[in-house]
Parts: sequence; structure tokens; C-alpha cells
Amino acid sequence: MKPPGLPVFTLESFPQNRPHRPWYLERLERHVANFPGISQPHAHNFYLLLYVTQGHGTHTIDLVTYELQPGSLFFMTPGQVHHWQLSDDAQGYVVFFEADFYLFRYPGPRLYEYPFFNSAYPPVLHLGLSDEAIRPLIERMWAEDTTPAPQQDEVVRSYLHICLELAARHYNTPLFPAPDEPRHAQQLLREFGLLLNEHFRIQRSVQHYADLLHVSPNHLNALCRRQLGKTASTLVQERVLVEAHRLLRHTDATVGQVADALGFEDASYFGRYFRKHTGQTPGEVKGG
Repeated sequence: MKPPGLPVFTLESFPQNRPHRPWYLERLERHVANFPGISQPHAHNFYLLLYVTQGHGTHTIDLVTYELQPGSLFFMTPGQVHHWQLSDDAQGYVVFFEADFYLFRYPGPRLYEYPFFNSAYPPVLHLGLSDEAIRPLIERMWAEDTTPAPQQDEVVRSYLHICLELAARHYNTPLFPAPDEPRHAQQLLREFGLLLNEHFRIQRSVQHYADLLHVSPNHLNALCRRQLGKTASTLVQERVLVEAHRLLRHTDATVGQVADALGFEDASYFGRYFRKHTGQTPGEVKGG
């Protein structure tokens, strides 16, 4: 059996001391305290909102790092990979929901049309401390969650819908740029990050990702170097090595199983690749 890949959390990963339901709300500080492992790179199979009311830090989503500050509202779709670094005084709210929870009352394509759930737009709004529209809605959702009452699902779903609609008003440009407009750098990086998280176990060639993004390898390398200070090939290499370290240190997989899971021809080739880029052998990492 191959060792597991990057952690992908479901709503069941976050016990709520109540029967399963398709949504989850928690204060950010309590969520971080209850689940310390979520600061490491991982993905979800649900939608996520993160609203910050206090503190600072960074939030990295599919390679791109964003500033985290009071009044920041982040949006994520299923499958995206993220991690964050929070100051000790960080506070706010996290809202998780499955697509079916929203679609039960609001069917149709609207959920998939929101600009912040599309890679053409940044997944964050910096609303600032003066926000008097979305923060009260999230606080009402939190109050509803902590005080069970009849029709709780319907009330939370309604608040969520209004929250998303108000957030969408901040994105007032066309969803798709004209064909002759250059692709926005951050959009391209986000798409590269999505593809990298999907393919890094079987593809380590920059050409592969450049072809999928319809750009040249030189263009992709130059963009990554300009925006992130690293080439695309370095980012691919780092993604492979991060996963290799995780599997070696935190699973029972053998070196051969790790090599297989990451698409290497054999354990020897994996060992040479790993030592070249880290200065250690896989056995030293696993044994240490």
C-alpha cells in the first residue's frame, strides 16, 4: 500500500460534539488551539472562510502568501492547499461548509460563480477594522451556532448566503479578461500552485506545468523568480522534498514506498535525488 499523500481534511476531522452536519463554525483562536497540526500544509474537501478580527501573520494558499490582518476575509475552495503563520494574539472566526449545505437552499451555478472562488481573483478581501457589513453577519452565525434553536441550519445558511453576496460586491471587474490582456501574475501563480499540488507526485518537469498553463518554461521560471524569488523548478523540487520529509518522518512507510509514492523509478534514484538536494539520505531522516 502506498503511504498517504498530503493531508486532506473532512468536516469529520473537526469533532463538534454533536451529530454530523454539513457546516462548522469556531473561533479562530480555539480552532488553532484544538487542532495545532492545521498550521502545516494541508487541504480540505469543503469550502472555507477565515475572518480575522485581531492579530497578524501570513496565509499561504497554493504557493501565494497573503498578509493576514484585522478585517481580512479569506476564501478557499475544496482541494486548495494552504497553511498559515499566526501571531499569538490572532483572533477571528473560521466557517467551513460543504457545497450541498449551500446548494440545498440556493441551487444552480451561483456558488461556483463567486469571483473569490475563481482563480482569476485573489482569495482575500482586506475589509479593515471599519467593516460593518460582513463581520456582524459572521458574529450572528457564531451566536446561532453556540445557541441551538429551531431551524438553525436555515438561519446559518441564510447568513452565509448574504455574507457571500456582500463579499462579491467588492469584486466589480469582469470575471474573464479580454483575450488580448496579459494574464495576471498572481492568477498564474495560483493556477501553477493548484497544478503542482495535483501533479507533483508524478511530474517534476517545468515543461509539463508550463504546457498546462499555456506559457513557455522560461516565462514560468521568470515569473516565479520575480514574484517569489525562486524558479519554477525550485518550487517543484521543494514541493517534492516537503512531502518526502513528511512521509519519512511521520508515517510508517519504507524508503521504497516513499519513492514509489513520489513517482521515482526506484529507491536508489530517490535516495540520490534526496541527498543531492538536502545533504541527507532518506534513511538518516527516517531514523532521526
